[in-house]
Amino acid sequence: MRHFLFAAAALAAFAPPAVAETIAITGGRVVVGDGTAPIDGGTVIIRDGNVIAAGASVAVPADARRIDAKGKWVTPGVFAGFTRLGLSEVDAVKGTNDKSGGKSGFSAAIDVAPAIDPFRSPFAVNRAAGVTRAVVAPEAAESIFAGQGAIADLGADSNPVTRARAFQFAEFGEDGAALSGGSRAGTHLHFRAMLREAQDYAAGRGNFDDELLKAEDAKALLNVLRGETRLLIHVEGANDMLRLIELKRDFPSVKMVFVGASEGWRIAPQLVEARIPVIASALNDLPVTFEMLGATQSNIGRMKDAGVQVAIGMINDRDSHQLRYTTQYAGNIVSLQFVPGATGLTWDEAFAAISSVPADIMGVGDRFGSLKAGKAADVVIWDGDPLELSSAAARVFIDGVEQPLTNRQNRLRDRYARPTEGDLPKAYDR
Repeated sequence: MRHFLFAAAALAAFAPPAVAETIAITGGRVVVGDGTAPIDGGTVIIRDGNVIAAGASVAVPADARRIDAKGKWVTPGVFAGFTRLGLSEVDAVKGTNDKSGGKSGFSAAIDVAPAIDPFRSPFAVNRAAGVTRAVVAPEAAESIFAGQGAIADLGADSNPVTRARAFQFAEFGEDGAALSGGSRAGTHLHFRAMLREAQDYAAGRGNFDDELLKAEDAKALLNVLRGETRLLIHVEGANDMLRLIELKRDFPSVKMVFVGASEGWRIAPQLVEARIPVIASALNDLPVTFEMLGATQSNIGRMKDAGVQVAIGMINDRDSHQLRYTTQYAGNIVSLQFVPGATGLTWDEAFAAISSVPADIMGVGDRFGSLKAGKAADVVIWDGDPLELSSAAARVFIDGVEQPLTNRQNRLRDRYARPTEGDLPKAYDR
């Protein structure tokens, strides 16, 4: 019976969304999310799934359902800059792990959208923590090109994909070298050769049974070559980033975005000149690998001060499950301002780095990432400062629809916090 109730609760979360309505969230500390300062006593108006207005002295429509947010913070939902959400339930269990194309033989053509499963537990857990959108990337299998990633929403419904085939993902540096025969020189050769093969495909040249790419892979890379699809590249070392900047000169239409970028601070001026944005890991401060010898928590702050467009991401950092750590990471970057010799972000900059900036980098900033009029109503009401560990999301809206905040973890917590007869194994009765 208990298992039935757990299953019923899970299925209830996937009921059709409520009918659109007008909602006025009043009296809260409103954070627009674009890097501007919070507005005390502000109001956010939601209508038909969109933000109509946000700020001070906003008129409340007569037909609006009012939500009193006095004493609370009201922000855009967290836009997780790099994840593998919905692609894995238990990483070590093969049957639940769909991060890569495996042994399919395909690379750039892999499309993760059909594999993103909203019924997996990380959706509900991270939604309850204020995460409303996420960049979902594939993991490389047998090629430096891993495939096409998506933008997903964490709404409690069965349609998680906001935009499929939103970008291509590739591996460089040490991981890329391992996929290219163990050589960085091989990585660069593979990169050039694969893009050249995509050009050959467009021109009707090449025998794709004998080439590095299958025809479907070459077709997928054409959108990258034309600048129609962003190319997210995992790269950590400064020298590898410089070499990629050189490669970009040979393929000027390619829209590169660096992910990870632990040594980005070393070459910040070059990143600015090349107009390459960065989705950086926030807490890398140890030389875990040789390409990260220059890792420092001041990396993001230094890049931002130099003029790099930089957001916070979580590559290879519990990126399938713990998107909720994003606010903690942003808060840590804020605290660096008060550490002698360190460089952090202001509170306003840090929140933008997990909301509007990643949305802008991914080309969807016109629709997501802030509370500006006309944006999708991804709104979170917090019981305190969202970048403080002691705070929690009190209410979450995605596309203007209020979301359930229950999940397997808090149901288990409640079950064992207030046990009744039959709830606990007999061993606990002693």
